[in-house]
Amino acid sequence: MCTSSSVNRTQFIQSLYAHDAVKFGQFKLKSGIMSPVYFDLRALVSLPGLLRDASILLHDAAKDMTYSHVCGVPYTALPIATVMSVDNNIPMVMRRKEMKDYGTKKMVEGLYEQGDRCLIVEDVITTGGSVLETVTILEEAGLSAKQAVVLLDREQGGAVNLKNKGITFSSVFQVSEILDILQSTNDIDNKVAADVKQFLDENQMVLTN
Repeated sequence: MCTSSSVNRTQFIQSLYAHDAVKFGQFKLKSGIMSPVYFDLRALVSLPGLLRDASILLHDAAKDMTYSHVCGVPYTALPIATVMSVDNNIPMVMRRKEMKDYGTKKMVEGLYEQGDRCLIVEDVITTGGSVLETVTILEEAGLSAKQAVVLLDREQGGAVNLKNKGITFSSVFQVSEILDILQSTNDIDNKVAADVKQFLDENQMVLTN
């Protein structure tokens, strides 16, 4: 079982940046708006060392939570949750993106008992919508899903939205810390950091209900 995290946070972020998992420029988001920063953590599947580091950091972030299962939000968080499961001997359940029209037609695969507590694992949150969707699917299947950990909080309202829905939430990194790290290592300059911070301030997505 993994013990307390020995992952160097600065080196982890620098490695993500070096592998283009953290990008600066102009990127169109799912919402249609243009962002000066983009996080593409799908690259982790090809970087086993960083994938394991991510799982250790997330497991550490959930050390004060009580749960019997983990579930990664499809698709990027699935391999991270799998490593957490294997390294720490924690059963995993898998949430489908869509129901198949044959077989058992289950939306949640795996072995569990009704009422078991499931920790939701996510890579990045903006509004927290994917986590909340996962909460609904897991609870409809009979699991208790009131806890979540995320590798990166974009600081655009997701944390507030989750807490407002009664979800106990913890993040490993926030965008502001990543900017501070990359400034301190001279990977980005002050203007890049200022542009990102201004974008985040001007594009908050706190849900009203």
